[in-house]
Amino acid sequence: MLTTSSDILNLALATCVTLLTIFLCWAIYYFIASAQKIHNIVRRLETGVIKAEEVVDIVRGKLKNSGAYLMVLGEVARKALEFVKERNTKKTTANKKNK
Repeated sequence: MLTTSSDILNLALATCVTLLTIFLCWAIYYFIASAQKIHNIVRRLETGVIKAEEVVDIVRGKLKNSGAYLMVLGEVARKALEFVKERNTKKTTANKKNK
């Protein structure tokens, strides 16, 4: 079966090529599996970032609306204070005239 040194060399080369092929297939499999896991993680992160952006947009909209309402409420409060002051001054002047 193994009559010459070239037969032994060919057998050794065939064994090495077979082992190298098995190793490369194994490495490619794990590389693809790792790439798939990384892809899933990135997809989840993108989903989380999109949800966080939506929450920030909602909060920003609520704050804008709240700011507008606060401006209106502040104006109403200022007018109410002016009205109360006018009423108090009218009462005090009416009380002074009656005395």
